[in-house]
Order: sequence, then C-alpha cells, then structure tokens
Amino acid sequence: MNETQRIRLVIVDDHDMLRGGLALFIQTCPDLQLVGEASSGKEALDVCEHLQPDIVLMDLMMPEMDGITAIRMLRDRFPSIRSIALSSFADENLVPSALSAGAISYLLKNASVDVLASAIRDAYAGKVTLAPEAAQALVSAAQRPTVPNYPLSTREQEVLGLLVNGLTNIEIAERLVIGTSTVKKHVSSIFAKLGVTSRSEAVALAMRHHLVVE
Repeated sequence: MNETQRIRLVIVDDHDMLRGGLALFIQTCPDLQLVGEASSGKEALDVCEHLQPDIVLMDLMMPEMDGITAIRMLRDRFPSIRSIALSSFADENLVPSALSAGAISYLLKNASVDVLASAIRDAYAGKVTLAPEAAQALVSAAQRPTVPNYPLSTREQEVLGLLVNGLTNIEIAERLVIGTSTVKKHVSSIFAKLGVTSRSEAVALAMRHHLVVE
C-alpha cells in the first residue's frame, strides 16, 4: 500500500500520554498514517487547515476550545474532514451535541484497538460508529421530558453564544466591551442557571437544547 492510499489522521487531546498511546496504535496499522497532533480545539483548526487530514480523533473536554466547538467549526470550514469524538464518558448532553456538531462517530477512550481501527476505516467510508454507551445516551435523551426554560438574561445569552463559538473570557470582554471580571460573573451565573460546572458542559447543553440562535 502506498502512502497516498493511507487514511491520514490528526489526534486532538490535551493529554500527552493519550496522544502518545494513539500514535503508537496508528503506527501498527499499515493503512493509517498519523500526520499531525493538537492539544486544543483552536490548535486543531490550525493543524487541520494546514494538513487537511481525512479523519480527526477529537477529545471533547479540553481547555481553550472544547472538542464539540472544534468539531462544529471543522465541519463548517472543512466539510471533507470527518471527526470521531473520543470521550471518557457518554451522557445525554454530550453525545447528541457531538453528533449535531458534525461528529460521524462517538467512541469511549477505553475502546479496544480493533474497535477504534474499524471506526476509523468506517468513518473514512462515511459510516457511523457509536459506542454502546453512546447509543444508550441517545435513546435516553430522546425519552427525556420537555426541557424547562432557563432564565438567562439577554446579556447572559450573548455570553453563552460566544462561549459556544469558543471565545475566551478576554475575547468575550473585548467583543462586548465589558471588563473580564464582569464576564466571569456572567459565566458563573450561566453555570448556576444551567446547572453545569464547566464551559464544555454549558456549550453541550446550549447546543443540545438550542439555547443559542446561530
């Protein structure tokens, strides 16, 4: 098999050890080629723009820009690149949000080498792979009762929209012409009202329940 026939991959994860483990696995597969790595969603966008891989293995929980936002932006900017979401867990918010953002597959990080290799090849062929836990999360999400309204103020909705777009607190402050301390207060209030504890969870919930108008 020559190099042009191999599936070109980029690994995105903020943990060096996991990236290293995935890199070793890829080296054992003659039809796969690791062409790049990134430790954040923002870095992933730059790497993918430069390298144009076939498949991205995307962690969902990362600082600076979470994986769901990165997947959505990759889909919008580079439709030919397919993303496989990799996460330590599958819940009723993350799984639908990752798939809605554009992930073709959703796997847990404890997936076997054979399962991951098969999922990569299937993704390259345009086929979906869901971990059993992810499939169950989709079923559970579909069976949930109607979502209650979240009492976000107009300003909080603006801040949440910028969080979904991957902006940092400093960037949000510059965009809205307010202080970073004010942004932090809005973010804390958003977390409290949504019942979440991280930016990734807030983004996942916002996308799952369409709390932000594109």
